[in-house]
Amino acid sequence: MTPAVRFLEKQGVAHTVRRYELGDSQAGTYGEAVAKAIGAEPQRVFKTLIAQLSSGELVVAIVPVSSTLDLRALAAAAGAKSAAMAPPQAAERATGYVTGGISPFGQRKALRTFVDRSLETFPKVFVSAGRRGLQVEVGSSDLVRLCGASVMELSE
Repeated sequence: MTPAVRFLEKQGVAHTVRRYELGDSQAGTYGEAVAKAIGAEPQRVFKTLIAQLSSGELVVAIVPVSSTLDLRALAAAAGAKSAAMAPPQAAERATGYVTGGISPFGQRKALRTFVDRSLETFPKVFVSAGRRGLQVEVGSSDLVRLCGASVMELSE
């Protein structure tokens, strides 16, 4: 059990954990391979990215695995001049998770969170459950509420 799953259970939020394994010959991106492995549309599987604003603040951006994070849109949403992907060590230190398995739930440090508007298209979405090989399906509104997230256009 990961901190993300423990967090969801403590909050009393309905969720479903899905385990998966990826073969050696995966086509497309890692996220698309995960979507295929759990039998979900890539637009419904969201990746949790950690970005660093020009001020040095780390923030969370949650976008579909089928999209790319628009760093300019994230910077504008966060009221910063610019944003860049955070170094993996900084992301891991702030969240308590290993890169590739960062969950928006149960992070070590509360970070401002921004979610791509496409999330509103689906009643339920998948996000990392806190480690590679584990996804959790949660209600879209639960994800936004529990993360205190701002919802906006974030993907290209």
